[in-house]
Amino acid sequence: MQGTIKNIPSVYLLLLCFVFVACQVVRTTYDITEETVNTTYKVTKFTAKSAYGAGKLIYHVGDFTFKVVAAPLSWPLTRQEIETIDGLSPKEAIRQKKVKKSPYVVKGRRYVPMSVEQASNYRESGIASWYGDETYRQKDGHMTANGEAFYPNGLSAAHKYLPLPTFVKVTNLENRRRIILRVNDRGPFVDGRIIDLSAGAARKLGFFDKGTAKVLVETISGEG
Repeated sequence: MQGTIKNIPSVYLLLLCFVFVACQVVRTTYDITEETVNTTYKVTKFTAKSAYGAGKLIYHVGDFTFKVVAAPLSWPLTRQEIETIDGLSPKEAIRQKKVKKSPYVVKGRRYVPMSVEQASNYRESGIASWYGDETYRQKDGHMTANGEAFYPNGLSAAHKYLPLPTFVKVTNLENRRRIILRVNDRGPFVDGRIIDLSAGAARKLGFFDKGTAKVLVETISGEG
């Protein structure tokens, strides 16, 4: 074998080395691309018919699907403790579409949401809770703080400072389960909690029965 190698002209040896190195570079590039794909979420949306007369938006974010319907203004808010939004009554602010990052007041305290730019870099760990399961037992539906119909078993969340709406990835740090949620409501207004999940989201993350969990919340691209 050694004699065979000696008989190979040096130019061919250089060519073999080049091919070997090139293959290694291609493989390394593939690994990096593969990793990027795993952390990039394709976002698509389309309009469908709604039972309430308005169009229903269907969002697909990665493997998750979100139904977005404008709630009738006659429906009560999930957070009836919100006193004003942008200096207006909550329903009027919703009607005028002045909700996304407008300051709002709850029990005399003024909250100022972060800008869209600030939200794009948001990453925080803390305690999550859940809400809304009781609305199944009520005749009329409820609307979120940005006027969307609230689905207790859907994949949504409430946050005090993120613009509405914003998509986030939430990881349960106690069991490593993770899902993507649409933040479309305000809250939780309880000290020590950073996010309130719909009952359905809490079930998927495995803390519905427990009530709370330590989570990591990160915004992702695909703001609605």
